[in-house]
Amino acid sequence: MLFRALDIHASYGEGEVLKGINIEVDTGEAVTLLGANGAGKTTLARVITGLTPLLTGRIEFNGEAIEATPATHRVRCGISMCPEGRKLFPQMTVLENLRLGMYLNPDKELMQKSVEDNFKLFPILEQRKSQLAGTLSGGEQQMLTLGRAMMSHPKLLILDEPSLGLAPLVIENIYRVIAEIESRGTTLLIVEQNASIALGISKRGYVLETGKIALEGTREELLNNPRIKEAYLGG
Repeated sequence: MLFRALDIHASYGEGEVLKGINIEVDTGEAVTLLGANGAGKTTLARVITGLTPLLTGRIEFNGEAIEATPATHRVRCGISMCPEGRKLFPQMTVLENLRLGMYLNPDKELMQKSVEDNFKLFPILEQRKSQLAGTLSGGEQQMLTLGRAMMSHPKLLILDEPSLGLAPLVIENIYRVIAEIESRGTTLLIVEQNASIALGISKRGYVLETGKIALEGTREELLNNPRIKEAYLGG
């Protein structure tokens, strides 16, 4: 098993947000984590990446316990996140934003190869490489965020709400690229509210409600579950 989160408890402010979360993702899998706003999805993503401390619990990656390690160590281990809301540097160019995805690795030759790999995956970014990130469209900014996360060649890529705020056609294009990333062997944890499109490229999924795992199952089991249909698929 590539990744495990075991009995994770975490708080935001004075309230406990995560209340005993258990999830796992195997090498090469794409797994979806569904949940409404406020369910704790982003908090869990931040706990996994080391950006938010946990109260109790264990996080294992490649057999190593990493819950006490800093975020930089987790990046070096192979965990990368495409954050909710994109979090780009708007006054920096597309190319400069991409290069920040390898800030822990000074290897210039590898950085150039990683940039070229990104341009093959996202041709529009090559066309926009000298453009300020803040002037890109929402879809282009999401592609840049994905590209920046891929610069470190992650073993586990966490995608936090990649469809948020985007038009349906743009979402389809973004998920086409995500499916391509998955087909290349990158393990994915997709944190989403858009059940149909996220489960479309995932083998399994979990449903998070008020800080607890309420449901888990295969893609087919979740898509056919009446609760999922009502809450995430419009009945």
